[in-house]
Amino acid sequence: MTGVTLTSAGLDPRRRRILFRCWHRGIREMDLVFGQFAEAEIATLSEAELDEFETIMAEEDNDLVRWIMGTWPVPERFQTPMFARLAAYTPDFDKPLRTPE
Repeated sequence: MTGVTLTSAGLDPRRRRILFRCWHRGIREMDLVFGQFAEAEIATLSEAELDEFETIMAEEDNDLVRWIMGTWPVPERFQTPMFARLAAYTPDFDKPLRTPE
């Protein structure tokens, strides 16, 4: 089951890879946060923003959940505008999911 609604056909290979990884995190809550954020933002992120986003994505899901939900303080290295945008993004947890065709 996937929540992907954005077609990756018009994206360059890096953005397609990032979009796929966002929807396949390992923790469903992180799939929804990262996946829906990426669908909304991936096409317009600069190369520097993509670099930072991939650095954030490399962190453990359990840590990311705690930082994004505010149960743990965000490490200084992630006190950046990109992390703030990601953490402020409110995914639609009721969004219907579709299976790939």
